[in-house]
Amino acid sequence: MPQLNSTEVFVSDGQKEKLECHVLVIYVGGTIGMMKNAEGVYAPSSGTMVAKMRSDPKLHDHSYMTKRNEIETAHPYPTLVLPEVHRMRRIVYSVYEYDPLIDSCNVTSSHWDKIATDIYKNYEFYDGFVVLHGTDTLSYTASALSFMLENLGKSVVITGSQIPIYETRTDGSDNFIGSLIIAGNFTIPEVTVFFHNKLMRGNRTIKFSSNTLDAFTSPNAAELVTLGTEIIANYALMNYDEIFCYVNMDKFTIQTRLNENVGLLRIFPNISLHLVKSFLHSEMDGIVLETYGSGNFISNRKDLIVEIKNAVKRGVIVVNCTQCYTGKVHSNYATGQILSSVGVLCGYDMTSEAALTKLSYVLTKNEWSLEKKKEMFCTVLRGEMSTERIKTDKDNINLMDVLGSSLGLSSKREVMELSNTIFPALVTNAVVKEDISQLDTLKSCGANLNAPNYDHRTALHVACCEGSITMINYLLHNGCLLHVKDRNGRTPLAEAVLHDHHEVIKFLRKCGAHFVGCLKYIGEELCSAAAQGLVERLESYYLAGIDLNSPDRSGRTAFHMAVITNNIKVVEYLLSREVAPKVQDRFGQTALENAESLRNTDILKLLSP
Repeated sequence: MPQLNSTEVFVSDGQKEKLECHVLVIYVGGTIGMMKNAEGVYAPSSGTMVAKMRSDPKLHDHSYMTKRNEIETAHPYPTLVLPEVHRMRRIVYSVYEYDPLIDSCNVTSSHWDKIATDIYKNYEFYDGFVVLHGTDTLSYTASALSFMLENLGKSVVITGSQIPIYETRTDGSDNFIGSLIIAGNFTIPEVTVFFHNKLMRGNRTIKFSSNTLDAFTSPNAAELVTLGTEIIANYALMNYDEIFCYVNMDKFTIQTRLNENVGLLRIFPNISLHLVKSFLHSEMDGIVLETYGSGNFISNRKDLIVEIKNAVKRGVIVVNCTQCYTGKVHSNYATGQILSSVGVLCGYDMTSEAALTKLSYVLTKNEWSLEKKKEMFCTVLRGEMSTERIKTDKDNINLMDVLGSSLGLSSKREVMELSNTIFPALVTNAVVKEDISQLDTLKSCGANLNAPNYDHRTALHVACCEGSITMINYLLHNGCLLHVKDRNGRTPLAEAVLHDHHEVIKFLRKCGAHFVGCLKYIGEELCSAAAQGLVERLESYYLAGIDLNSPDRSGRTAFHMAVITNNIKVVEYLLSREVAPKVQDRFGQTALENAESLRNTDILKLLSP
């Protein structure tokens, strides 16, 4: 099932508060934030979104923010708090508004570059991201970002609305709140679109209606999550395979500056040779042909076929996509084989938006040969097209169906609930024993290696706790998620830190694992480790990328505590890591002044020039 993100915090009176998650909202523009101008038409309204949100009790919990006023200084953008949602983590969200705001009709690839870059810059500081965007080109942006964000491990949700969020009757509030819930509480490592209570893979969506609130659909792929009276993740109750986990051991990165020499050419009756020639001019690097039915082309127009053939010979990548709402390109008809015979690539069941942006992405890879680019276009990169998989005998094994039948379970939901209870225990047992063959068997029986136990701990949490790089490597290569947090807000990286598995920490860091930024409790953890003389723990935090100068709530650092408790070994270690001994706490005291007042002569010698 989807994995909950969380960060443990405390309110100002010291009482334990509900776990939090932090979301960055990138407000690009669009109808969702528009207001009527002097002419009575909707237009972008800069600088009003955050103020309006603060005054809306559905979008901002003022009383919670008052208790947690330190949140405001923890993020570089205006920060708000979503009112409590039943069974969900408390969502703290920051709003980054573009200046100027961009109408979706005016969006270009340069704007995609900016969105991707802003996500990259803020990636380590937030649990998830929401992009507020106009609806007209939203599917193009979602498709483009799905390719541009490489090795993505967090949720990126794009949404908008058909009616501005400030209107009395609006779909904007539901779309925005639903997007925040998903981006903050679930780790779905994809670029998705949330609209009208449905979460869809971004590169499988199209806008199919200009005037209904249910404006987007995913014609050739199932919805990922549905929000109703309760949140139901389709891949937990029906088909885990619907979530596309990008299997790569590299850190998150981005590809910007997509190739702009691409275009869409819709085939229609009586299309002229002049038009086709003009479109296939020498500056074009890629073309998406929108053909009839299952990829059929005009078979009696030899002149057009010759032009397309010549373009392919010049190195232009030409792709065949269907004009139809659903279905895919195949060669059941002679008219469908014409294009493939002259070197046109099959677009399968990709949307035109996905095919165009994927073509732009592939053509940007200058390190690839032309043949490599064609090969990668025909490869599933981000779940953008369906593939046929050859079934084996193992696919017929359904352990939970057999067990459910023996227990008298009748509904599919009951069987899935049983599966979500038993499989995590079996997977955990295999991980502890480092039994890869058993894990392979469990996978063939339908086990989800990302499935959590009651405490939301996954197999990767357990492997990091055990310190097994072999298991960690196996799980990551099988799509397990780095940034999932358990009930206590701990990621797999945090587990490795708390058990001082230094080699595991280094391995996870190379794969892109990190602590989410602006964590207030880190200072307390460092001070506690210093007071107890836990040099190995301090080294663990250091290897995990934590600043050893991070203060606790009194402004004291680990160095202050090492001096106060007279832990010589800790002081020596911290000095070797070049910490700042002259940092002042909230009382204006430095560690050096603490040593002087306590007359710690041995430490004073270490601190002397």
